[in-house]
Amino acid sequence: MDASTLLLLAVAGMSAGFIDAIAGGGGLISMPALLWAGLPPQLALGTNKLQSSFGTIVAVRRYATAGLVDWRRMTVPVAVTFISAALGTVTVTLVSNAVLKKIVPWMLLGVAGYTLASPRLGSHERHARLAPLPFALICGSAIGFYDGFFGPGTGSFWTIACITLAGLELTKATAFTKVVNLASNIAALIAFALAARIRYDVGAVMICGQLAGARLGAGLVVRHGAPLIRVVFLAAVLAMVAKLLWDQWHHG
Repeated sequence: MDASTLLLLAVAGMSAGFIDAIAGGGGLISMPALLWAGLPPQLALGTNKLQSSFGTIVAVRRYATAGLVDWRRMTVPVAVTFISAALGTVTVTLVSNAVLKKIVPWMLLGVAGYTLASPRLGSHERHARLAPLPFALICGSAIGFYDGFFGPGTGSFWTIACITLAGLELTKATAFTKVVNLASNIAALIAFALAARIRYDVGAVMICGQLAGARLGAGLVVRHGAPLIRVVFLAAVLAMVAKLLWDQWHHG
């Protein structure tokens, strides 16, 4: 792989890390970049998990330093999400995810519509509809498995669940989302590593960009809070919907 391709991959990693740290959806940038660079789909998926995991670690550290992560309530969600994501990754090797490809864009469109129709969504903490344990078990199992099995929109689903079911304010919901995303990323990363589906040299180049982008994005969230997240969140969700629907139309 030549130097110019590696440089573009580093820039793609930085852009993906920036978007991911704020609202999720960085895979919309990093995955096409890896495929463009000539990696086969499974190698691209594994390498993408490697580089995105490092960016997520940086974002989690930045949010934790700012006091946005309540570690006491994270143990069970992280454990459940990790196990469920691992099961999802194993399952995807056995079962087709064609049905999800058709359903998920419309679910994401619902998330975007709900966010647009609720301008004060996540502007302040509210009464939780689920206690911490049921929330961790239900959402960790469902969203964790989904992330391991298919993936697009995981961060969006977690953020909305944190706001509507756990009662978190948008900035804290984003921090919570990054922590559980890290758990599912690491579970999937282990599965890809065991299956030898990672290009470590390419991953290393993109990690350099990821670290810079994630630090910048998380820093902006800490400084500007919910208004910034809301704009980037909606843009990322709508971009994801457009890409998934395009893929359906183009390949269907």
